[in-house]
Amino acid sequence: MGFEFRRLEIPDVVLVIPDRYKDERGFFQEIYKKTVFKENGIDVDFNQLNMSYSKKGVIRGLHYQLPPKPQAKLVRCVYGEIYDVAVDVRKKSPYFGKWVGENLSFENGKLFFIPEGFAHGFAVLSDYAVVEYFVSNEYCPECEAGIVYNDSELKIDWPVENPIVSKKDLDLPYFSKAKFFEN
Repeated sequence: MGFEFRRLEIPDVVLVIPDRYKDERGFFQEIYKKTVFKENGIDVDFNQLNMSYSKKGVIRGLHYQLPPKPQAKLVRCVYGEIYDVAVDVRKKSPYFGKWVGENLSFENGKLFFIPEGFAHGFAVLSDYAVVEYFVSNEYCPECEAGIVYNDSELKIDWPVENPIVSKKDLDLPYFSKAKFFEN
């Protein structure tokens, strides 16, 4: 079993492409292998697994957790297709305020590794999507932070028109008013 680890424009964010082994029955694919991920610079203990179901046009995010319980995430689309986004919120990073996005789908089997210090969000492109993501720390309401999805400073190119966004996500602060990672 193998994986391709493709570093993106923000090199701490990694697109992981697992090998799929297909035959007349379907396919088999490893999603995560601690030793191989560690050999490729992703040395994270995942402590919680989350799943969401969303219909077409939904945008969730941009969410993150601040210290002392920041979360690294390993995201995959179990059904359907999404456009997944990571925004660097580490003040001392040369990529601070920059974002990267990738299409994840059941068909392409890709995973998106997002380290601590990044806001995360996604838009649903298919009729509906089921998204799973492993996180490195358990949910901590006191550590919860976010940025409104349509922030004009970030200029994220969301590939949906008239998105469906929760009131909670619409009430998130703009990037200029958000809380950031100090390191």
